[in-house]
Amino acid sequence: MKKIKCDVLVIGGGPAGGVSAVTAKTNYPNKEILVVREFEIQLVPCAIPYIFGETLGCSEKDVASCGMASDMGISTLIGEVEDIDTKEKLAYMKDCQISFDKLIFATGSEPFVHSSLQHSLELDGVFTVPKNKTLIDKLKDYSDSKENIVVVGSGFIGIEIAVEFATKNKNVTVIGGSKHILKNAFDSDIGLQAEELMLKYGVKYIGDDRVVEIIDQNNDNIVNAVKLKSGNIIDADVVILATGYKPNTSLAQKAGIALAHYRGIWVDEYMRTQNHDIFAVGDCSARRDFITKESSKVMLASTSSAEGRVAGSSLYGIKYLKGFSGTIAIFSTMIGKRAFSSAGLTQEQAQKANIDVVVGYFQGLNRHPATIPNAQKQLVKLVVMRHGGQIIGGQVVGGEETGEMINLIGLIIESHFDVYRVMSMQIATQPMLTSAPTSYPLIMASVMAIDKIEKPQ
Repeated sequence: MKKIKCDVLVIGGGPAGGVSAVTAKTNYPNKEILVVREFEIQLVPCAIPYIFGETLGCSEKDVASCGMASDMGISTLIGEVEDIDTKEKLAYMKDCQISFDKLIFATGSEPFVHSSLQHSLELDGVFTVPKNKTLIDKLKDYSDSKENIVVVGSGFIGIEIAVEFATKNKNVTVIGGSKHILKNAFDSDIGLQAEELMLKYGVKYIGDDRVVEIIDQNNDNIVNAVKLKSGNIIDADVVILATGYKPNTSLAQKAGIALAHYRGIWVDEYMRTQNHDIFAVGDCSARRDFITKESSKVMLASTSSAEGRVAGSSLYGIKYLKGFSGTIAIFSTMIGKRAFSSAGLTQEQAQKANIDVVVGYFQGLNRHPATIPNAQKQLVKLVVMRHGGQIIGGQVVGGEETGEMINLIGLIIESHFDVYRVMSMQIATQPMLTSAPTSYPLIMASVMAIDKIEKPQ
């Protein structure tokens, strides 16, 4: 058996693993960093839906670059770690043994399928959405010649895939199991706007029902329909189970690493496990909400990258006092030319958590004056604590600039800014780029929230 020695072993080559490795090499340039990843070609996870329509059209246009790591002298092995001896600091692959000083689990996540539908994966035409180029190509090749597409799940991946298939004139039905789409990221008033746009693309939405059975009516091992709880039958040549993801922690569990809620690897603020020589980052790690401190199921490449930077800089001692204080659920998507973004808690989530909030809501334009080419409406909704005025959530609908505005709102939330501070925030405005300084929607939404806070109840 071949023997390899390294200082830092990173298991996993996705965003979390890649950022961990680069950060570790930057902070500790004399250390030997080794990344073991399962696939030679890594996809950009968030862009997978766009493979199925006109936006990308093929998986070859969704390949992540690994150039920075190789340029920095970070070593890579393609394969799978099968076992780990944490006491002896040894990792075992099929044909080699790796000794390490520090270990970072970045094993990511895998598709979650409810047990009642698990058996259906044996049928031709039933797919999940893994981060695996070979399997994604199989889904695309199979679906290209099919007409009736049923997507189970109304989160970002499901909706984006559905719209992409609709651009290729497929007969697409989304079955969500919730009244409106994107329910975990948007309040129903905002989610409804996204839903109306999706429907204009010809996608059908069944939100008040759920799939209870995936049917092979001809007994030929090929799917041809789904059955709903109501008893309705929907024809389906292809069924895509976009029903979420779960932490991939089987290797960690086998190695005796403690797991937390939702079976993610337990970590502290610095992404350390109970063994401070072993770290976990990305979707395989346990997360808690930044506001409520409750366990969180949120899985985002941006969160994973932030965790990778924390871990990579903390391997041989705590260099920065920040740590990782919880997950801000921060999302963006586009339906057509309209962008929808969300950060933190929605109004509905805050109320369920028994947080007394007010809402600041303002709709203006993303350019000024209104006659500027491509100007369109821009809506900002802020969720604000009544006592203190801290902003704990925000939702934005508008043009392409929405993706960066929600990042600003995310920073505002993480920095514990209140609406009084945002109200007096100094901003750069320009007619071709932004809203008017007199009615900048983020500031005006803060003003609206202050008005509600200061009005007698």
